[in-house]
Amino acid sequence: MKVIVIGAVAAGPKAACRVKRLLPEADVTMVDKDSIISYGACGIPYFISGDIPSIEELFSTNFHVLRDIKYFEEFKGVKVLTQTEAVFINRRKKEVTLKELTTGKEFVLPYDKLVLATGSTPFIPPIEGVDAQGVFTVANMHDTQKIHELIKRGEVERAVIIGGGAIGIEMAEALTDMWGIEVTIVEMTSQLLPKIVEPEIAFMLQAHVEMHGVKILCNSQVKKIIKDDSGNVSGVLTTKGELAADLVIMATGVRPNIKLAQEAELLTTPQGIVVNKRLQTSDPDIYAGGNCVQNWCLITGKGVFLSSGSIANRQGRIIGTNIAGGRDLFEGVVRSFVIKVFDICVAKAGLSVEVAREEGFNALPVMAVQLDRAHFYPTKQLIYLQLTVDKDTGRILGIQAVGLNGDAVVGKVNTMAAMLKFRPTIEDLSTLEVAYAPPFGAAMDILNTAAHVAQNTLKGKNRSIGIMEFLSFWQERNTGKYLFLDVREATDAKALVEKYAPYWVNISQADIKRHLSNLPLDKTIVIVCNTGMRSYEVQLILDKAGFKNVFTLRGGIAALKMAGIDLIQSS
Repeated sequence: MKVIVIGAVAAGPKAACRVKRLLPEADVTMVDKDSIISYGACGIPYFISGDIPSIEELFSTNFHVLRDIKYFEEFKGVKVLTQTEAVFINRRKKEVTLKELTTGKEFVLPYDKLVLATGSTPFIPPIEGVDAQGVFTVANMHDTQKIHELIKRGEVERAVIIGGGAIGIEMAEALTDMWGIEVTIVEMTSQLLPKIVEPEIAFMLQAHVEMHGVKILCNSQVKKIIKDDSGNVSGVLTTKGELAADLVIMATGVRPNIKLAQEAELLTTPQGIVVNKRLQTSDPDIYAGGNCVQNWCLITGKGVFLSSGSIANRQGRIIGTNIAGGRDLFEGVVRSFVIKVFDICVAKAGLSVEVAREEGFNALPVMAVQLDRAHFYPTKQLIYLQLTVDKDTGRILGIQAVGLNGDAVVGKVNTMAAMLKFRPTIEDLSTLEVAYAPPFGAAMDILNTAAHVAQNTLKGKNRSIGIMEFLSFWQERNTGKYLFLDVREATDAKALVEKYAPYWVNISQADIKRHLSNLPLDKTIVIVCNTGMRSYEVQLILDKAGFKNVFTLRGGIAALKMAGIDLIQSS
């Protein structure tokens, strides 16, 4: 069997090696336009930051062997053609026309099975000056080395990152934390990680990033990249003013490489090459995997584009197995995501409320905030966890979490990610069994707590507002329409009462029943505690007493603080 694999970064090498492992007699050739192959692109920011001391680590095995041509040919039995581009697929003759980029010479190779692992390409918006020296994407080892050399030579004092997605944020940390570079992120939407996390989680993320010295301009578009007389970047003109810059990182997303597939008249969509569960294209002798394919969302049942090194590797293995006669299936994705940002971890799986509503679900957010270890364990930290729940069915559509202990954050999200394909409900999560010991979790796990909050919310018992709605109420505090009821102990509430009385009132949870007559029936009452649990219990008391417009603040004062909102310092 002759197998040609086009693309040699993640899915391609995994597929090629899997075929040779199962069919040692197969003739497998791997082709790539680049001179460097089989590297971990997701590790680029960590090389720039210095967490990874050598760039070779990004294309080495666990045993510190370079994954180069020699490695694949001598150890894996896979032929490798680098700096070689696949320019045409003749499906009728089952041939691929290849072009040597160093010489321009073209030649043809026959195949029995073909694998497309062509990956994705950075999206470059049509911005004037984008061709300036010092403007880079974060997509390959060559640009990575150039960025690193510029920084090491001390030629970068100020950097502008265009795009507030994962790569933009990771690069901001890398440039700031290790090198002390002045960094500004320019994001055209109203928040970081748009369409990925909720505004509340984004606020928390932004506050943490800004606390580490990164400037963030949301709702801002880049109009022009400014060059000096030598063609080097010297600044960025945005809708909010001009920024000086020695380095510009384009982190504006990626698009699937589908041109070769389109020219071969394979079925494609804007989300990628269309494949079935066996990862076959519309031609059963041509497989595709990795960032170039359209994935199947297990929650919406629709095609989606998802760039993920983890998914690419898993798909590569399935392709190799099936070429060798297996029947492995790739069912789809739940759009899992995790990012480390300075000291915190942000993770999600499934749909945000915004995306769920766009997909036709009657979605609402539910937040739980509690300690991620037993309350008496010394390394405990608060974890902020939000579920996306379908109000009509109780089905859980997504999860997001942020916290300082990354193991706890990603552990909760991964648990939910494993469940999402089975259409779990809040009842399923309410009684979910997880391993417990004080160093690793609370006796009542936050996943169970979040489900309980969701149950109470759907029953109408728990009526909460998020940070954005709270701030809108807060802006109208002088109108007399709102009363903010702080049910913490007097020592915790004292500063806010002193500054904002009479519309900020403190009655502790223990004393609330004795002071109901002191509360107005004609105002909207917003109950506040540290994390939201005491607020809910007080809300039930007020409901029973006949109060009508009563709400709790999701996540409480802790959520406000995590989002960088200090009511004491604000005017």
